[in-house]
Parts: sequence; C-alpha cells; structure tokens
Amino acid sequence: MSHLFLDKPEEACGLFGVYGAGEETHAAALIYMGLYALQHRGQESAGIVVSDGEKMAAHRDMGLVSQVFDNEILNSLQGRIGIGHVRYSPAGATYKGNTQPLFGRCSRGYLAMAHNGNLVNADELRRELLEKGSIFQTTTDTEIIMNLLAGFSNESLVDAVIRTVEKLEGAFSLVVVSGDTLIGVRDPHGMRPLCLGKLNDTYLLSSESCAFTSLGAKFIRDLHPGEVVVINKDGVMARELKPAAKKALCVFEYIYFARPDSVIDGLSVHEIRKQLGRQLAREFTGEADVVVPVPDTGIAMALGFAEASGIPYDVGLYKNTYVGRTFIQPSREMRDLGVRIKLNPVEKVIRDRRVVIIDDTIVRGTTSANIIHLLREAGAREVHLCISAPPITHPCYYGIDTSVRKELIAASHTVDEIRRQIGVDTLTYLSVEGLKKALDTTADLHCFGCFGKGYPIPSAPEKKGEG
Repeated sequence: MSHLFLDKPEEACGLFGVYGAGEETHAAALIYMGLYALQHRGQESAGIVVSDGEKMAAHRDMGLVSQVFDNEILNSLQGRIGIGHVRYSPAGATYKGNTQPLFGRCSRGYLAMAHNGNLVNADELRRELLEKGSIFQTTTDTEIIMNLLAGFSNESLVDAVIRTVEKLEGAFSLVVVSGDTLIGVRDPHGMRPLCLGKLNDTYLLSSESCAFTSLGAKFIRDLHPGEVVVINKDGVMARELKPAAKKALCVFEYIYFARPDSVIDGLSVHEIRKQLGRQLAREFTGEADVVVPVPDTGIAMALGFAEASGIPYDVGLYKNTYVGRTFIQPSREMRDLGVRIKLNPVEKVIRDRRVVIIDDTIVRGTTSANIIHLLREAGAREVHLCISAPPITHPCYYGIDTSVRKELIAASHTVDEIRRQIGVDTLTYLSVEGLKKALDTTADLHCFGCFGKGYPIPSAPEKKGEG
C-alpha cells in the first residue's frame, strides 16, 4: 500500500471487532493484530475497547498501532469482546479527542462504537441533539450516532441500533459493543466494506478480509448493504435495513484503499488492479521500452499493463520501507524532500529509456511532478504517465479526503495542461468506460461520484468527513 504521500485520496479508518465465546479469549491481542493488518486504512490514531460482558477498558492514542500499544497495555485490556479502530482524518481535523472507539455509559450500561465513513446529514442531526440537551466532546460523526443510539433507551439494543441507523444518511460501517453483544452494521448503499470471519470459536468483524488471513481466521462473508449482524451467546443473527435504491461501494477500494490480498464483495483487489492495468494498456497510444510502477498500489496495475501491452515490466522505483508516514511534515519543502527519501529511481532501469510509469491517481499533482522529476534526473529519455483511474473532478462527501473541488487539479485543468504542469511527455488517464470494463458485471454496483458521474445520495452537501 503506497500511502507515501499527502497528494493521494485517503480513507477515513479501519474497523475490527472480536466476540470470544470463552472467558480465556484475549480480545485485545486479536484486535491488535487485526488493526496491524488494517494499518493502511489510517495512520493518525489507533484505539481498542474491550468488555468482559459488563465493564469496559480502553486505550486510544495518536500514532501507528505499534506506537500506541505495547505488551503491558495489551495485557491490561482484559475482555473477550471488543472493537478496534485505526483512523485517518481530513486535513485540519487532527484532534486527540477524536480517537476511537468512543465509549461511555448510557441507560443500558456501557456502550462503545467505532465508525468508518461520513454522514451527509451530520450537521442536522447534531443540531437536533443539541436542542434536546446532548453534550458533545468530539467533532466526529461517531458521537452523533452514539447519542442517537443512547436516546432509544426503551428499545432492545438491536432495535435501537436499527432505529438509529434509519436516521443516518451517508456512508458508514459500524462496530458496536454493549453488554454481551457485538454488532456490525453496513450502510444501505454498501459504500464502506465490512465482513464477517471466524477463528476457532471466536467471531470477527473487519473492514477487510486481509485481517482474517493475517490471523489464520476463516472468511465467512461480506455483510450485505443495509445489514445489521448481531453476535452474542446465541451465535450470529442478521437483520436487514430498508435497502437503498442502488448499491454503491466506493470504487477506490479497488483502485487504491484496500490491501491487494483482500477480497471485497467477491472481487479480488489484486485481480481488479491487474485488470485496470490491462485496460489502461489498451487505451495507451504511445511507445515505450519499460513499464515501471509507483509502489505499492501501482505494482499489480503495472503487471497487467505489461501483460496486455507486451512492454517489459521492471522495478524502476525503490521504496524505502523503513521510513514511516510520520516522516512527512506539513511544509511543502519537507513533503518534496519526503518523496526523495521514500522513493529512489533505479538508474540502470531508467537511463536512456522510454518509461511508462503507472500510478493509481492524481489529486493535486504535486507528488506526480516530484516523481517525474526523479525519473528525469535518472536519465529517462521519455516519461509517459499512465493513471489507472479517471480524472478526479469532484470531491467525495462520504469520508474520503479528496479535498475541496478547487484543489482538485483535474477539476480546473485539461489533461494536456496537467501533462505540462507535471512534466511528462504523455499523460493517459483510464477512461470511465475502461474502469467499468475492468469491473465487468459489477460496474453498476459502485460509486463513481468523484469522476463526475453523480452521487448515490443526491443531497450530499459539501462537507468533509469525520470518521
């Protein structure tokens, strides 16, 4: 997963849940490993809340999973049920108080929740809750959902969750713990992924199936759009919400966000990325000597491109795997230096050759320009940039930080203007039609809003999300 730079779309967070049948289940250790596998979905903060069925214990902080937890902390989190969260926040929204999962006490006892996505009616819901006397300590949509759920005190937990979710508009996957129950929820459009797995007698919920593989657990299935899965001493029960008119999984799960070894809604992320590369090769009209990926997301795409084009694949950019995301500093000068520290061209592959460089997206264009400059310095004779997604022309309102529209380079520049600005000989974006061909029969089950093809929820306001 590349997540090397700030000039990329970013996901809001990753979720993981554990329901252990036996008292000996160490939920925190399992959640820790699950969050490790989901670290690519968020690197700002991490948190775990566990329960023994009655009382809860929690630890949350800013930083990577390995920075937030150690053996002493994990051993202090005793419980057989729990949820975990890794978070990425939009620019300007970094705040320690927003670390998740959130937890507290309400009339039904202890309640904990973690959320992935963004509500488009959050301002309206927050205003209504404030008028009824609610108090907020964070800027997250998650706290809104918690307050709504706590308000249905006369309902059973499952009915209260359903009543709450029926009030929400937008993208959301949720994991909830209350008493002796773990609940997973996927929004009616299925915009955010969530799946169910099992390790021996322990049930698991995860944003991606790769976390199950890391634990040696069995993948059972994806939650359906609009499904509420309830896990307790009686096993697993499913309840369905009112279905949405259209399923709309975020297509960027396949282009960029998900780990390549995940399978989401029946599709292998790795295979879809190779297919994106094959389709991109069919749309490329230039000539070249070598195909080079921008690691890591570009690798499968470049393999597919090389296979379909007949142009040899090689590793022309080496990624320094020991420099973490936290190296990047806010100033532009440090961001530019960060590209050089994290990526180094392999001169023997690049010098005097016509290079096709494969990347997943261009958001603002700054990172692409820096990479092209590195290739020119390494002696590339020509540089042809191929992007395995269409131009991002519209912002996302559902929890992806694709900035405001005025900052999206493709919203205000033609392809040729972008080509000149970043300094490439040719620039080829995958067409929307090509993207749909790569997704084959599932194409209509995805959201293409950021490519200007309409939003699944027409009333989406210009609000950047707080997962």
